[in-house]
Amino acid sequence: MNGIHIGISGWRYAPWRGDFYPEGLLQRRELEYASRAVSSIEINGSFYALQTPERFAGWYAQTPDDFVFSVKAPRYITHVRRLREIAEPLANFFASGPLQLGEKLGPFLWQFPPSFKFDQGLFSELFEQLPGTIGQAYHCALRSRRFADPQRPSLKADTALRHAVEIRHASFMQDDFIELLRQHGIALVVADMAGKWPLLEELTADFMYLRLHGDKELYASGYDEQALDQWEQRIRSWHQGRQPADARRISQGPEPSRKSRAVYCYFDNDLKVRAPYDARRLLEKLGLADHLQVRPGQLSGEFL
Repeated sequence: MNGIHIGISGWRYAPWRGDFYPEGLLQRRELEYASRAVSSIEINGSFYALQTPERFAGWYAQTPDDFVFSVKAPRYITHVRRLREIAEPLANFFASGPLQLGEKLGPFLWQFPPSFKFDQGLFSELFEQLPGTIGQAYHCALRSRRFADPQRPSLKADTALRHAVEIRHASFMQDDFIELLRQHGIALVVADMAGKWPLLEELTADFMYLRLHGDKELYASGYDEQALDQWEQRIRSWHQGRQPADARRISQGPEPSRKSRAVYCYFDNDLKVRAPYDARRLLEKLGLADHLQVRPGQLSGEFL
């Protein structure tokens, strides 16, 4: 089951304190705690504002050696600039510190607003600009005027980077978009959003990226045992390189085959403190929780 990463989107939520985060846990240790209860976290603070290299380095230091972060790209690029004139914002983003995560760096998530319709030209330009390796990302960062002299990454320059796209408009439901993703090896996010926006399960890259926002009530409802069982089986299939027989697809052509695929899955149903518990339960179902050092809601070990 190596290559399956299950976790939460963000970790700093006031309602989680005294629940998932037990009474007595210092707020400054919340990332340490969360990273020992799940196996991966999607950094979402980077979506709202540029972070700093020091902050990314701190997150690296606070988490276990085998931990993985995904990084949400800035909404300034996707929502404000809407993919127009983004060379400088891209440089600023990669110079802001995500490369400091080193071997703990997972995919970059590019989320688009519900009002953003598919534009072949804009997305082609974006995908051509996205760095495919650590070295390309570093050279992009060197063009930043906001962050001077970014630190050289610890990973080899040819280390591959992964990118995933989350869409929220029906205009993306066409073969041209799916083929464009495949041409560039970019994953289409499997986004469960209580039926509000499209849920597609296309194989477009060497990995799968899932965001589970709630199957009945967006950002709020938890996943019951039956729902988690269904996601467990889908994740097993994708990890083994297979597509579930009932996959929700729009493309008609054959899908690229692989012996296996990495899987990244993040719960974003945080409003009622469901995300961390659902993530942990899914890890248990997949047999991936035995090495985790803390149980949600319990203050023990090094946190006492």
